Amino acid sequence: MKKSLLALALAGLYAGSASAATPSIEEMWQIIQQQQAEISRLKGDQQATDAKVEATAEAFESSAVASVAEWANKTSVGGYGEIHYNNLDDKTGNKDVDKADIHRFVMFFGHQFTDDVRFFSELEVEHGLVKDTDGGTKDTTNGGEVEVEQAYIEWDYAENHSAKIGQFLIPVGIINETHEPDTFYGVERNLVEKKIIPATWWEAGVASSGEIAEGWSYDVALTTGLKNDEGKIRSGRQKVANADADNGALTARIKYTGIEGLELAATVQHQSDLTQSDAAEEIDANLFEAHAVYQNGPFQLRALYAMWDLDDAVKAVNDGAEEQEGFYFEPSYKLTENLGIFARYSEWDNNAGDSTDSEYQQVDFGVNYWLTPTVVLKADYQNQDVPTGKTELDGLNLGVGWSF
Repeated sequence: MKKSLLALALAGLYAGSASAATPSIEEMWQIIQQQQAEISRLKGDQQATDAKVEATAEAFESSAVASVAEWANKTSVGGYGEIHYNNLDDKTGNKDVDKADIHRFVMFFGHQFTDDVRFFSELEVEHGLVKDTDGGTKDTTNGGEVEVEQAYIEWDYAENHSAKIGQFLIPVGIINETHEPDTFYGVERNLVEKKIIPATWWEAGVASSGEIAEGWSYDVALTTGLKNDEGKIRSGRQKVANADADNGALTARIKYTGIEGLELAATVQHQSDLTQSDAAEEIDANLFEAHAVYQNGPFQLRALYAMWDLDDAVKAVNDGAEEQEGFYFEPSYKLTENLGIFARYSEWDNNAGDSTDSEYQQVDFGVNYWLTPTVVLKADYQNQDVPTGKTELDGLNLGVGWSF
């Protein structure tokens, strides 16, 4: 009897314990709902976090793309180049010329910082490569040059007036500032502007340009100058390569374009000492240049005169160099939109101050064929008349040029 009562007591205790440990169906449902609510909340938090991450990534990507697009929109890249073939007979019996040359390869880089401030530059490779001999000296037989032709900041400081600060082309002549091959006739650049001016010619300094009246504009530049003790103008270009700046140069130009198709311009430059104080006596140098360009439909005429007046002190080392001058005139006619013909007569003398025969003459005639407005094929024939004993080269020139 006692055993039966004990068994019943133990069974009741077990049943009560089991009842306390196991939740009811209603309690289980409530727990499940609470867990589901928690899971839903966590999912919502995760989705919100994912949305924020995605929005942040999109915003960053959009900002980066916009920044790159803005930079690209304000940055410009271009260039020009020309390849020549010269087949020239030396009439004086020295050495004929039969050669091909990638004469120039130039890249432009520019950037617009603001509406008023911009940057412009040109990097040029001449004659395809730069080659040194084993001794570290330049190989002038077939070596070229790598040079920064321009690198300047331009600032529009007032309406219709701007300033240049840096390295830039001197405002003189017709081709010194505009010399892309599609803009002129003939395979080679004309020898008057090359030998007398001397194009292409750049210096470092400051300049101002602008419009002073309708059709009238000006350029004024204070820059580094030439350096040559013998009055050899072209050899005096320092190209702003550790240039001696003991004596600078002042250049001023006035230009008239008030009549459609007509450009008239005159430039003067003064340099107090062409030797940059390296010689016992200073050589004062003054340049005068004037030109006209007239365009009437398919017909164009270019004419230019330039001269240097050097101090008589140069006579001691290079008699005749105290006066150097040259001129040319060039009519051309476009037979079609793509095909043009030209002729050019040139005279120049880098020792015109003495009585000896030192004058060069050259006649050129030929054709330009523009595949596009900025891609051109060229062919011309040159005939020279040179001083006694100098090399006289007559013959054919072929070329291709481009700009973009």
